[in-house]
Amino acid sequence: MRSIDDIAEEYEFLEGDERYRLLIELGRELDEMPDALKTDATLVRGCSASVWVYPTEHDGNLHFLADSNAAITKGIVALVISAVQHRPAREVATMDVTAALAPFDLKNQLSSNRTQGVPNMIALVQEHAARLAAG
Repeated sequence: MRSIDDIAEEYEFLEGDERYRLLIELGRELDEMPDALKTDATLVRGCSASVWVYPTEHDGNLHFLADSNAAITKGIVALVISAVQHRPAREVATMDVTAALAPFDLKNQLSSNRTQGVPNMIALVQEHAARLAAG
């Protein structure tokens, strides 16, 4: 998965439909999430599409699996994940993910239906991180 900084650099030079295509591409780059992990506990509430986020930990850093049944939404969750992927759980639990996503100006780039679940995606990622950081 690309870093949030690399994605932001590319995103800055794109417009309109090209930005949608980039989000779709990001969604396709996510690691495969097995259907068995798509449970009520990993479901993000408040999204217009179904979105699942599952945390794992490797060498002290978080690695998230995520999926959605909608291409653009899958790209948005990939963007959220890129901001926190491969960071320590304690860092993710307290970081300002919204600020990390600010360069993408999602609220003005996408419809409100597509962005309404972003705060819930961030909250679920940080809840998972806090739980793993605690022990």
